Amino acid sequence: MIQWEQTMEIKILRRQGKSLRRIAHEVGMAVNTVRKYLQHEGRPFYKKRKTVETKLDPYKPYLQERVKQARPFCLPATVLLREIRDQGYRGGVTQLRLYLNSLTPVVCEEVVRFETEPGAQMQMDWIEFRKGKNPLSAFVATLGYSRVSYVCFVENEKLSTLLQCHEDAFDYFGGIPSQALYDNMKTVILARDAYGLGKHRFNSGML
Repeated sequence: MIQWEQTMEIKILRRQGKSLRRIAHEVGMAVNTVRKYLQHEGRPFYKKRKTVETKLDPYKPYLQERVKQARPFCLPATVLLREIRDQGYRGGVTQLRLYLNSLTPVVCEEVVRFETEPGAQMQMDWIEFRKGKNPLSAFVATLGYSRVSYVCFVENEKLSTLLQCHEDAFDYFGGIPSQALYDNMKTVILARDAYGLGKHRFNSGML
């Protein structure tokens, strides 16, 4: 944006009979810029920017609903990133974090770590490192009481692989917990809210 003094200078030079090219040279602007300011009586002239759709836009309704359901707690961006990537999102986490910040203007309460009794619960999830011809993932199982973890690297996230990882984890820990908690694993949960809010469609092989 040019200053009011520059606008007046352009108008005065024009009244003195100077050409647009000469005015542009004296004020250090492009000829077209000088012409536009003269046509619009010195008021700034801007073209409306075209709205460019981002990679995240198709997933914003889903994110809004997930954030709304979680309040007053905050869902980690990494968890939501995994969920929308399962739906086809190919963008980065930075864009996601910026959008989530715009949805949570107030300070959220910290998520309190859930303590369990010994042998009561084991939490499991996939960590994806690489896709393509040579995929690489890790199965991670963590005991709720001691926070001891078992990690196994695998080439796929199929149900048969998941079941084998369960058995290996049980052998490693020396027992079977009373409860298994899955962090939205796509091998376990085939479709979120398939039968209504909070009623997911599970892989029948896990039932």
